[in-house]
Amino acid sequence: MHLESNRIVDLQLVQSNEVGSRIHMEKEGLKRCLNVLESNCLPVEYIVTDRRPQIQKFLSDRNITQFYDVWHFEKDLSVKLKKLSQSKDCGVLKNWLRSIKNHVYWTAVSSTSGPEKVAKWTSLVNHVQNVHVHKDPIFPKCEHPVKVSRDESKYVKPGSIAFNKLEKVLVNKTVVGDVEKLSHHNQTASLEAFHRLIQRFVPKNGVLPFMEMLCRLYLVVMHFNENANREVVYKVVILEDFKGECITKPVKTEPTHNYVDDLMRLVFDEVLEDPTPFVEELKSIPIPGERSSQQERPSNREEVPHNVSSQVMLGSQTTNLLVQQTPGVSGIQPWFIILNAPS
Repeated sequence: MHLESNRIVDLQLVQSNEVGSRIHMEKEGLKRCLNVLESNCLPVEYIVTDRRPQIQKFLSDRNITQFYDVWHFEKDLSVKLKKLSQSKDCGVLKNWLRSIKNHVYWTAVSSTSGPEKVAKWTSLVNHVQNVHVHKDPIFPKCEHPVKVSRDESKYVKPGSIAFNKLEKVLVNKTVVGDVEKLSHHNQTASLEAFHRLIQRFVPKNGVLPFMEMLCRLYLVVMHFNENANREVVYKVVILEDFKGECITKPVKTEPTHNYVDDLMRLVFDEVLEDPTPFVEELKSIPIPGERSSQQERPSNREEVPHNVSSQVMLGSQTTNLLVQQTPGVSGIQPWFIILNAPS
C-alpha cells in the first residue's frame, strides 16, 4: 500500500507449501512486492510495518529504511502495563494507563528523528514522579505548563516497587529501540482496514482454490482503491468505559461500486470479442499445487489396528471388547464389535 495516496499498488498471494511453512509467507509476499516495484523503477523510500524480527532482518539486508506502526507498538505495550497494574503494589499505575497510551502517539507524531523520540519517551519516567525537568538536552523539560498538584498520591513514588517495575517496562533496551523507529510519517490504519475488507470477500470459514482466491483478492483491491478516500463526517460517541466521556468518531460515507460496471464493460466489449490475450495472461499466472496433494493418505489398515481389545463394565460384570476387521463387499472393509460375555 502506498500510504500517502492510500492505494493498494500491488498484491501477492502466497501459499504455505510454496515456502515450506506459514511463518515464511509474509516475508515471501513482501519480497515479491518489492521485486515488482523495483522492476517498474519505483524506489522505496521507507516501509512502515509491525515489529516482526523476520521482516526486520529482511529489510535490513536490503538496506530499506523501516519504521514501526505506532498502533501495534502501543497495543503490545498497553497489554503489559495493564497486567502490571493489576499486580500487588502497582495499583497506582491504573491512573496512568491512558496517559502513557497518549504519550506513545505524541512521542511519534511530534518528533522528526530517532533521538528526539527517545528523549521524549524517557521523560515519561520523570513525569510520573512529578518531575518535569530532564537531563537530556534534546528534551530538557516538559512542554505542558507546570502546575501544583493537589493530589500527590496519583504520582508514582521514586524507588517504590511500582516505579521499579514500570521503569523496566518503559525504558528497557528493546522498548527504547522500538520507540526510536516509530513512524512519524504514516501509519498502517488503512492497511488494517483493507485486511478487514478481505474478510467480506474471502470468508475464513471456507476453502477456495488458488485462482478463485486470487480473483476475490483482486476484487477487494478494486473496491478498496475506489472507496479509500471517501468523504469523512464526524459523530459524537459516548464511551461507557470512561464514565460517559464523549469523543468524536470519523464515519465515512457509503461506498460506491463503479468498478463493477468497468468489469462488465471489459467482459462484454473486449473479452468476449477476443478472449485469446486474456486467456494467455491467465495461463501465465503460476499456480502452486494443492496443499492436500502433498500429504500421503494412510490406508485403512494403517489407520486402525487389526485387533483392538479392551474391557468395559456392564452392570457389575466385566465384558471383553474385541474389535475385528472382516472382509467386506467390493473391497470395503467394515468394522464390527464382538461382545464376549464372561462365562
